[in-house]
Amino acid sequence: MTKHEIIPCERCGTPIECKANAYTKCQCSVVQLDLNEVQYISELYDGCLCAKCLFELQEEYKGNLL
Repeated sequence: MTKHEIIPCERCGTPIECKANAYTKCQCSVVQLDLNEVQYISELYDGCLCAKCLFELQEEYKGNLL
């Protein structure tokens, strides 16, 4: 069994278990982002984000469209 790295969320600092080599099992995969949302987030952050922050940024992006 591969041990995954524990890293801080780039946005909030919460420790998250990075599973980039097993993306479908990663906590971030629960947030379904479209291409525009991915681009928006990638313009703000370079590293991994927790699911909570991804969801909040998705909502922020949608709110900016109104």
